[in-house]
Amino acid sequence: MDAVIIVTVLALLQFVWFSFDVGARRSKYQCKAPAITGAPEFERAFRVQQNTMEQLVLFLPALWMFGSVVRPVWAAGLGAVYLVGRFIYRASYLKDPASRSLGFTLTLIPSIVMLLWVLGVTVYAYF
Repeated sequence: MDAVIIVTVLALLQFVWFSFDVGARRSKYQCKAPAITGAPEFERAFRVQQNTMEQLVLFLPALWMFGSVVRPVWAAGLGAVYLVGRFIYRASYLKDPASRSLGFTLTLIPSIVMLLWVLGVTVYAYF
């Protein structure tokens, strides 16, 4: 499970980095809290951070269940795809929000695969 722990820490650090970026842009573009609108550069970074938080709610439980029920190394591999997807999502969203599809897909697919696989294995074991 060490590989799952590593991916978990990396995913959380990635989220922290995205959050610090929002804070830096809030200061740079003078968007005072609690406002969440302002310069488009700030708003895009804010949406990346918020979407990443939303995806973590799905990804982290899926990662841990998959690592426990299937194989930790496979969970870590799918987790690596998620991490790369988040970086691609961030880069494309900051540049042009309409171009975020690849990064979003690379983020969502690993979580869905892990959830469905865990469900299948668990249902099969139950019956």
